[in-house]
Amino acid sequence: MNTNMNRRRFSAALLSAAAAGAALAPSGPAFAQAAPVEGKDFTRVETPQPPGVPAGKVEVLEFFSYACPHCSAFEPAVEAWEKQLPADVVLRRVPVPFLMNADNFMRTYYALETIGAVPAMQLKIFRAIHIERKHLEKGEDIAAFVGANGGDAAKFLAAFKSFSVNTSVARAKKMTADYKVDSVPTLVVQGRWVTSPSVAGSQDRAFAVVDQLVQRARSGK
Repeated sequence: MNTNMNRRRFSAALLSAAAAGAALAPSGPAFAQAAPVEGKDFTRVETPQPPGVPAGKVEVLEFFSYACPHCSAFEPAVEAWEKQLPADVVLRRVPVPFLMNADNFMRTYYALETIGAVPAMQLKIFRAIHIERKHLEKGEDIAAFVGANGGDAAKFLAAFKSFSVNTSVARAKKMTADYKVDSVPTLVVQGRWVTSPSVAGSQDRAFAVVDQLVQRARSGK
């Protein structure tokens, strides 16, 4: 009798453990990122634009503004995502011509890009504006900040005032109009699809949607 009772207890324990394991184990599609749904997770660009990258590459544009608090909150996730991009995916940031101090902030980004200081300064500038509440309004103010944070103030200011930065700003204004971007941050994949954290529902979901749209772009769908 004791032997039978022990066997029943052992069998019950096994069944209980199996049930617990089944409850905790990944169940395939339920744990995978769901395929993005057009009209819910992303929309199509009304007039698709040619990507500004070589054939065989996939372009992801991030339209942003230094004046945008949502862009500031998004920036750490953007930088983390960019670090793990495959070789055939190119992230290009596009500063937009709306929100506070737009022209100077557009020039700021392209000046940083010109001197190769975007990785070092992008997050610092966002934090200075939105957390430290610094007044980075004129080129000289921003150059002084760049110099105080390990950059070259003179090179930055020269780039800020340069013809090439003027050209980049004009191009960014045209791109913003061509894509009909009216809010930031906005992500565009291969000139064809648009999403954002607010559209997708979260930062993580936005990147999951972008990753799957990149796969779609690779397959030519």
